[in-house]
Amino acid sequence: MSFDASSLANAVLRQLQAYDPGHDLPALRAKFGGQLAELGSNENVSGPSPQVYAALQGAMPEIIRYPDPRGMSLKRALARHLGVATDAIALGNGSHELLILLAQCFADSQTSIVHSEFGFAVFPIATAVAGARAIRVKAMPADHAEAPYGHDLDAMAAALRNDTRIVFLANPNNPTGSWFDDAALERFLAQVPSHTLVVVDEAYREFVDVSGSGGAMPLLDRFPNLVVTRTFSKAYALAGLRIGYLVAHASVVAVIERLRESFNVNAMALVAAEAALADQAHLQTSCSNTRRERQWLAQQLGERGFRILPSQTNFLLLDLGRDAAALERQLFERGVIVRPMGGYGLAHTLRISIGTRDENLRLLESLP
Repeated sequence: MSFDASSLANAVLRQLQAYDPGHDLPALRAKFGGQLAELGSNENVSGPSPQVYAALQGAMPEIIRYPDPRGMSLKRALARHLGVATDAIALGNGSHELLILLAQCFADSQTSIVHSEFGFAVFPIATAVAGARAIRVKAMPADHAEAPYGHDLDAMAAALRNDTRIVFLANPNNPTGSWFDDAALERFLAQVPSHTLVVVDEAYREFVDVSGSGGAMPLLDRFPNLVVTRTFSKAYALAGLRIGYLVAHASVVAVIERLRESFNVNAMALVAAEAALADQAHLQTSCSNTRRERQWLAQQLGERGFRILPSQTNFLLLDLGRDAAALERQLFERGVIVRPMGGYGLAHTLRISIGTRDENLRLLESLP
């Protein structure tokens, strides 16, 4: 007798596809050994602060205990670093979890959520999980001078409805690498009614080095419906420990706390994140190295005739203008892993993480 539980899933899940993590990297590491160039997951190859390893070693005896369910030591450190109150901070198992929680807490089948075409993949997933109506706004055109495939904030403002409860923005955006400046965000926020949360995902904020783009945090006091999510996975190089946070009005955080899993952030992640946050010198060095390598790799690819979109992240988007599957396969067979963007509707592009100089050279040597 056959059994298929998918028929028992609720109506929303029957239409939802699982998040695609890409290639089976553990299996590929075994296959290629030390010869695999992993340029598909936007990880920080500079690694975390040495203080992180020391902190993790010191915390090992405590793994028999449950972690602090409130994460108060890390919250206090974040509060000092960001200049906010601890009750304005929520912690999550990566910012992914927090984005899902926001949709679950503030949207339902009677409401809508606005997000951009080519925006972060979790935005439509969170919308579907909440059962909300998705309003997907067309992105900037491919030939836009400053933000090809980026968020069209004016069009997103025009798309708002009375029942819109959340607008999801990513700045800079994954996978396009595009960004908008602080003035553009402020103009957008001024057009959004107070009953609509504006969630700005700043996972790549630390890599930004253009003027006029300091981030959304300074606007929190003026716009209580603003929510900012960040992560320790990228610039702080703690992707394997899964920890992120959001900053918002205390009442927003209080609602999230009603649904947040009791021990959603593990003890090692809490310790590591606090140690990483304390070493800002290491963070600045790491981000400077990434920016320098990003500029070098973009120049090298451009000299080979490839179109590289502007980026303020730790990755580049290569736009072939044709289906990229053949090139992705060719690189894969040579042990160079990049990320095809067909799932985003950008099948003509490849996302390339900034690797070590050796990895980036292997990429260049593997190109036709």
